Amino acid sequence: MAVVTTASSDVRNPKEKWLAGTDETQNYELPIAVESSPQLPKRRKRDRDREERIRLAGGSKPSLREKAYAFARERATVRTYDFTAIGIPRHYLAWMCEEGLLVKVGYGVYRAADREAA
Repeated sequence: MAVVTTASSDVRNPKEKWLAGTDETQNYELPIAVESSPQLPKRRKRDRDREERIRLAGGSKPSLREKAYAFARERATVRTYDFTAIGIPRHYLAWMCEEGLLVKVGYGVYRAADREAA
C-alpha cells in the first residue's frame, strides 16, 4: 500500500502567480505556448495577383473624383457633357460642388474651385 504525503511547501497561495522555469518540469495536459508570434491571415492568390498588377502598372488608378478635378483644372470651364464623355457620372459633380472642389458657374457649366474667374 502506497502512502501519499503532501509537504506544506507544495501548497501555494492561489493569489500567487507561478510559472515553471526553464529547468523545471511542466505537468500540463496540453502544451502552453509562452511566446507566439502573431500569424497574419493568409491572403488569397487573386489578392496577391491584383496587388502585383497594380504595383507593376505604377500604382493604383486615380479615382473618378481625382480624374474629374484634374480635368476641370486643365480647362477654364467644363460642361456636364464633357465630364460624362470621360466617364464621370453627373451625380459626382453635385457631390464635388458640395465638397468645394468644383464651382457651378451656370446651368451645366463648372470650373475648378481654386481657379480665379477670368
